[in-house]
Amino acid sequence: MKSVVYSLRDVVKTRSKGGASFTLRVPELDVRRGEFCSVVGPSGCGKSTLLDLLALVLEPSSVNRFRLSVLRHGGVEECDIQGLPENKAARIRRSHIGYVLQSGGLLSFLTVRENILLTAQISRTRVSARELDALVDVLGLADQLEKKPQYLSGGQRQRVAVARALIHRPRIILADEPTAAVDYPTALDIRDELQGLARQMEAAVIMVTHDRSLVDKVADVQVSFSVKRLTRAQVEATTFVEHRERSS
Repeated sequence: MKSVVYSLRDVVKTRSKGGASFTLRVPELDVRRGEFCSVVGPSGCGKSTLLDLLALVLEPSSVNRFRLSVLRHGGVEECDIQGLPENKAARIRRSHIGYVLQSGGLLSFLTVRENILLTAQISRTRVSARELDALVDVLGLADQLEKKPQYLSGGQRQRVAVARALIHRPRIILADEPTAAVDYPTALDIRDELQGLARQMEAAVIMVTHDRSLVDKVADVQVSFSVKRLTRAQVEATTFVEHRERSS
């Protein structure tokens, strides 16, 4: 069995604004290396809150266990997230987490090549020409490297965002609605590429989507939400997890 990357038990996050509050409860969640995990639900159900927790951007309000295990210097580094100092959280984000934004988040004044290499530069990861060539070949970007983002299709821009998230060889890939701005066939391609890269890189890939048909019968782990309105100003969402047995 693959090693666990995320292990959450009884994690709670409450967010308040203007007299209203939203509480997300995560009774249990484990995500392993090489797994493709989908997070599915409509707007307002807690998908972004969960992703921000996993990205170490938000700190839980209360927690029984929230543990992150990453490979480091040939061994495994285990971190308890509750109370983790921000400088250590920032190092983990920089070194071990690749983030694919819904909008792509590409810088218009940089070429595709420069956009892809940006996270490697920030994390001070050396990337050989061979590694770059292999990644862009897989994503079908080999002939686009010298273009600026405005000259790419929506699907190509999302593939560049995926390449940028992967170039520093992270063990965790978080994709926030990466298929929202593309047509359905392209969305399927991006989903398949993320799933394949999870296998190849033995990374934990967590993809947020509102479209259940994209990930049903494909994801190894699927996270859904049960949402209750407690009062006019209080909403509570609870995650539930389904596991799919691999055919191989």
